[in-house]
Amino acid sequence: MTNPLQPQFVEVLTLIKVAQQKVIATANQELIRLYWSVGKYISDRLATSEWGQKTIEQLATFIQAQEPGIKGFEKRNLERMRQFYETYPDSQITTALRTQLSWTHHRIIMSRCKTEAERLFYLELAITERYSTRELDRQINSGIFERTRLADAKLPQTSHPKPLSGIFRDSYVLDFLNLPHSHSEKDLKTALVACLRDFILELGRDFTFLGQEYRLQVGSSDFFIDLLFFHRELQSLVAFELKIDKFQPEYLGQLEFYLEALDRDIKKPHENPSIGVLLCRDKDDEVVEYALSRSISPTVVAEYEIKLIPKEVLRRKLNEFYELLATKEES
Repeated sequence: MTNPLQPQFVEVLTLIKVAQQKVIATANQELIRLYWSVGKYISDRLATSEWGQKTIEQLATFIQAQEPGIKGFEKRNLERMRQFYETYPDSQITTALRTQLSWTHHRIIMSRCKTEAERLFYLELAITERYSTRELDRQINSGIFERTRLADAKLPQTSHPKPLSGIFRDSYVLDFLNLPHSHSEKDLKTALVACLRDFILELGRDFTFLGQEYRLQVGSSDFFIDLLFFHRELQSLVAFELKIDKFQPEYLGQLEFYLEALDRDIKKPHENPSIGVLLCRDKDDEVVEYALSRSISPTVVAEYEIKLIPKEVLRRKLNEFYELLATKEES
């Protein structure tokens, strides 16, 4: 027999769980502040030549001898604390950010990121998207920083009332689909829907899935959008069209037709104009630039990869693109 007071008991249990979460969050913030302070102390002593490199090992031994129950202050971790402070010596932005992530998050970012811009990008992304350490590691492996920077640099001028930078990618890495090299558009679509959680992680969690083969009726004809999403920040419908071959300019006509139908018949009055994403297996950037130059709809052309792209390849591609832009500006 169910206890009639059970709903009230559940409320008490909820209060306990919420309080526990707050305690854990507060403890994590204090731990990060402690590690930063210890790192600062060590860095300052080394900078004044009061300490040598062996002193850190001596400090670790001393802490272990005095307080055997304290864990996490071995020589290697003390070195990381010093690196942590020297990576973020005095910045109000990162001071606010760094206490919102775990020490493991910070270790991943410090060890994997080469520049301040890249570190700050992943700090903000991990907090905004609430990445687990596994998800963060996967996104760094996929080169999401470089892919986002490339997309931002290539975004065409649009009439959209909100900036699209930082939201879309130049390429999407779909390694989690386990697709063979040769696959059909149906295979791609089916796999994306089956792995929707991973796909939304790749897109960004502000994307909400509305449906596949989304039906539009124009006149007496039916048309179907491959995948339809809604983006909460942009307040826009986002239509994805999938192509398993190289980008062709004529693909844009179909997508712009869909966007017009969405804006006329589906979009709510308070929402912003719909956005189109043409996801192709390959693309020529110059052809894309020409094709989009007279496009009146907010449209992104991206390519997809079914295997992880080596980060050095993405970095080289990003550098080459910036060099090309600089050459064009000089000429």
